[in-house]
Amino acid sequence: MKKIIGIAAAIILLTSCGKNTEAKKTETKEIIKKTEIVKKVLFVLTSHSDLGNTGEKTGFWIEEFASPYYFLKDKGVEITIASPKGGRPPIDPKSELPDFQTPATKRFNEDQETQTILANTAKLANVNPDDYDAVFYPGGHGPLWDLAEDKNSIALIEAFYNQNKPVGAVCHAPAIFKNTKGTNGEPLVKGKKVTGFSNTEEEAVQLTKVVPFLVEDMLIANGGTYSKEADWSPYAIEDGLLITGQNPASSELVAEKLLQQLK
Repeated sequence: MKKIIGIAAAIILLTSCGKNTEAKKTETKEIIKKTEIVKKVLFVLTSHSDLGNTGEKTGFWIEEFASPYYFLKDKGVEITIASPKGGRPPIDPKSELPDFQTPATKRFNEDQETQTILANTAKLANVNPDDYDAVFYPGGHGPLWDLAEDKNSIALIEAFYNQNKPVGAVCHAPAIFKNTKGTNGEPLVKGKKVTGFSNTEEEAVQLTKVVPFLVEDMLIANGGTYSKEADWSPYAIEDGLLITGQNPASSELVAEKLLQQLK
């Protein structure tokens, strides 16, 4: 009987040790997870809502926000959203049409938490680039009017670049490079491979004579080595810290390349 009791005690002890070991492993994993540095990305959206003198509205394109936003968020990236005026940035009404819905936009439409965050964007003038690891600009026609000329945005981009942090922009958002300069005083995109909404794509949406400038023409005029794929095809290009995408379908590709630089 004593022998049986002894064996039972030994089994209980070994089982307990096993459980303790597993518990310690789990605890260690949690500690490591908590001490991992969370990457922080700033999203900058347009505050401009008027489509030139057409009487129509514009803003940011939902897919170009939602696809990169959820891609990065699902990878554990912490995202802050800012805009020149702060508060709720305008959504291009055309991007809400059924033909332009994607899994990411549908997720956004059902995501009350993100919509609340979006309604309370930080004012760009109050943003400190030191607080973030990268910056990403979704497109839509709005940036052609405000972010391309916004002094706070220009200073922000130059600060990120000079701090060796990635700068991403998709579709019309490469308009942000119209007035940005490198430390040598030359346009930031000079000599760099870039892309953005093409002239043929702008012509296809019949806004060539409405927009203040064409993204493709501006990038070339600033010395960028512009390239593109067929209209509406996903295409993103990376040259050092600059990551640009051609059109809405390219937005997640830009986010993927940006995330790779953050690892």
